[in-house]
Amino acid sequence: MIDTHAHVHGAEYESDRAEVLRRARAAGVEAIVAIGCDVEDSRAAIALAHGRFDEAPELYATFGIHPHEAKDAPDDLEARLDAACSDPRVVAVGEIGLDYHYDHSPRETQQRVLRRQIRGAVAAAKPLVFHQREAESNFAEILREELPAGYPGLIHCFTGGVEDALRWTGEFGLLLAIGGAVTFKSAAGIREAVTAVGSEHLVFETDCPYMTPVPHRGTRNEPAYVVEIAAFVAHLLGVPFERLAAESSARARAFFHLTNSVQSPSGR
Repeated sequence: MIDTHAHVHGAEYESDRAEVLRRARAAGVEAIVAIGCDVEDSRAAIALAHGRFDEAPELYATFGIHPHEAKDAPDDLEARLDAACSDPRVVAVGEIGLDYHYDHSPRETQQRVLRRQIRGAVAAAKPLVFHQREAESNFAEILREELPAGYPGLIHCFTGGVEDALRWTGEFGLLLAIGGAVTFKSAAGIREAVTAVGSEHLVFETDCPYMTPVPHRGTRNEPAYVVEIAAFVAHLLGVPFERLAAESSARARAFFHLTNSVQSPSGR
């Protein structure tokens, strides 16, 4: 399994990061992508990706300015993005997008910074990890104007319904990253969407330390739980877990152009 979206470089794991990574490896997680949310956070994610840990999954990173942080995007964003993308452990630009739920940054600023990062990613030939919340119309408009046809991107922490899922996978060819929310009792709409699009458009994530899946709600999330999220979806779709895990992991490897290969432990 591959955890396509984790914040395991954050302070929440300062005291036991090595053990968290060990548990992930033991659970069958072969790779983790640490996601950057601003310049400093991206730097921390990249440092983690270059770290040395015993019995850990492969570690990769992204560079990106989250929509919450768009108001603080540096003037030289393009140069910083380009420099980060030259690092072989940086496998995508993200997480980037629009968030109109909290509006921590002005909407016009979010849109402008999103456009700048899409252009930078395309110039660097890096796939895109998107954050989209309550901004569907503007987000789709920007994708139509800025994203080349068929360019690789994924919607992180997909929590939409059937119509959203069909739009992102159909019109734009994006992958949907499914996290712990799919296991929540209130998430019937997400489950309907997953069923509607089928497994061929899915990858999996934890978004740890957030979005902890059932039955671990109320505790800190961690990459090991991506296996349980995938097992839940396999049951939902009526497909063998082993097949879903193998196919989604291959899809994630192709999307991020991951080159390392670590033999998955047996037992699942």
